[in-house]
Amino acid sequence: MNILDKIVAHKKREVDRDKRETTYIELEESEYFHRETYSFRDFLLAEDRTGIIAEFKRKSPSKGIINDEALVKEVTKQYADAGASALSVLTDRNFFGGRKLDLKRARRANTIPVLRKDFMIDEYQIVEAKALGADIILLIAAILTPAEIKNLAALAKSLELNVLLEVHNLEELERSIDTNLDAIGVNNRNLADFTVSVQNSYDLVEHIPSEFLKISESAISDTQTIKDLKKVGFQGFLIGENFMKQADPGKAMQEFVKGL
Repeated sequence: MNILDKIVAHKKREVDRDKRETTYIELEESEYFHRETYSFRDFLLAEDRTGIIAEFKRKSPSKGIINDEALVKEVTKQYADAGASALSVLTDRNFFGGRKLDLKRARRANTIPVLRKDFMIDEYQIVEAKALGADIILLIAAILTPAEIKNLAALAKSLELNVLLEVHNLEELERSIDTNLDAIGVNNRNLADFTVSVQNSYDLVEHIPSEFLKISESAISDTQTIKDLKKVGFQGFLIGENFMKQADPGKAMQEFVKGL
């Protein structure tokens, strides 16, 4: 089993446990379930925003601890103040040190879209994302069938959630496109072995239909890379580790955007 297989296997057990602990009815009675979600497109394309989806991530399977001192409320607020178009918050605890409470805290502190960054394999997680205050959910093509993507995306849209599909290669892209998607993200990190290459984005950008927002994810560490990616059609840029590895992630982003 590669690391992605291990994550999915653990996630299935985790979701089964969560279903026993919190019912659908309880999720639907949460404070955020009936709130109006923010439009990912509006914020990503806003002229006063940077196009950056700034991520809060404590650790990863490949890097270990990245930053376990930063506070999600403070960092995400600084990200937003620095011009982030959206926030990405890890909620996977076992492999990434995330917490569902992190998403709630980010939601409470900010008025821009929040992405629930997790390994979504079950309808329950989509409903849960809405209850936690997410505006965007992530569907990873590498762990889902086309039918699963179709069903999960349709449920998300029925809850007024924005849907970001993550792909790593042309085969995943071509088999996963669905009308209920809002954005397609090209992950420059191979989730099987965690190697990275921004070339992945350049290779796939022309294959992404124009009706979808185009996002480049991971391995972005300088402003020139963003400028180059914009030239070929990308509108959004997910950056986490580059900021989170600094003692003050919010300040790191503030300094970074000066070069855009």
